[in-house]
This record gives sequence, structure tokens and C-alpha cells, in this order.
Amino acid sequence: MDTAFTDAFQYLPRTTLADLLGRAQVMGIGIRPLWDAPRVAGPAYTVRCEPGDNLMLHAALHRAEPGSVVVVESGDLDHAPAGGNVCAVAQRRGVAAFVVDGLVRDLAEVREAAFPVFARGVIPIPGTKEKLGTLGEPVHVGGVLIHPGDIVVADEEGVVVTPAARREEILTAARAKLAKEAAESLDTWEANHRARIDRALRELGFGG
Repeated sequence: MDTAFTDAFQYLPRTTLADLLGRAQVMGIGIRPLWDAPRVAGPAYTVRCEPGDNLMLHAALHRAEPGSVVVVESGDLDHAPAGGNVCAVAQRRGVAAFVVDGLVRDLAEVREAAFPVFARGVIPIPGTKEKLGTLGEPVHVGGVLIHPGDIVVADEEGVVVTPAARREEILTAARAKLAKEAAESLDTWEANHRARIDRALRELGFGG
């Protein structure tokens, strides 16, 4: 795992990444932090579970590299593929976070352990361990197509996914955008903003 990229993306605001990547790489608002988790960033370790079954997520615990963000396509809102012990083992093995398109359980334990989990909600019902899904294959999580190794960045602003093939391009563009914004005073921003809005209104025939 290239920790230099992970460390660099850790400090990029979600809003900056979203501006550069567009809607297709931003997960829907249903995927949210289940406690006040810190910002996390890491390469995706992809998991697809069959609905109602959590076998593949449990298998991923012993295969995901330290620093990975385990992203899970569960296809289910009736069972929890992960709970307190699963999150504790993941944390002990160095997994950075879980991002689950589904539910989890034992939230109090997860919060107490301070393990970052982003999901749709909580339910106390566990899944079975009887069906094969996939590991290390593309998955759809929160409306985003994610490939293994894509850079996942998540915090209270949301979850943004940078395709691995574009990580250098996006990192360079994000740094340039942030530098430009830092050099611009609020007075300058306000003046430019007003000119841009007035121009847009005139072009649409607004005379007020």
C-alpha cells in the first residue's frame, strides 16, 4: 500500500475532492458516520455479501491489509453484517474503517472502541454465514462503483472515492485548488462571486 498517497488524501477536504470528481464519486447521503468519527482515508478493500449473509465480510477481516478501508456491498437492510467483535478485530488488525452499504449492530461497543464506521444505520439482527459473495472485485456502495485500491476518504461531510488511476491527477489538482483559495481574501471572493452571480442573472434576462 502506498502510504504517501493515503497520508496526502487524509488532509484533503471532502468538498474539494467532490468539486474535482463530481457527483458520481460521492456516496449518497444515506452512508454516514454512525458516531463522531475522525476523518479517514485509505485504499478500498472491496467486499460483496449476499443479502442477509455476512460470511465474506468476516473473511475480509483476515485478508485486508492494515490501513485499508473495507467497503461492503451488503444489499440488505434487515440484517447487520458487522458488530462489536468484528469491528474490534478489524481495528486490532489495522483496518482504517468500515464503509457499509447496509447496517451494523453493537453501536455502543463500536463507539467505545472508537472504530470509524460509515453505514446506513443500526439493527440488532445478525446475518448468517452460509453464502459466498466476493472479495477484491468491483462493488457498488452508496451509489458509487468502487474498485480495489481506489482511495476512500470519509468524514462527517460524506464519503468520496478517488479512482486509483486518477489519484495523482486529483491530488495535484486539489493542492492547486486549495492554494488558490488560501491566497484569496474573503473580500476578493465576495467581489468575484457577486460579479459572477450578476452576470448569470443578466444572461437569463433577470432585471431585478
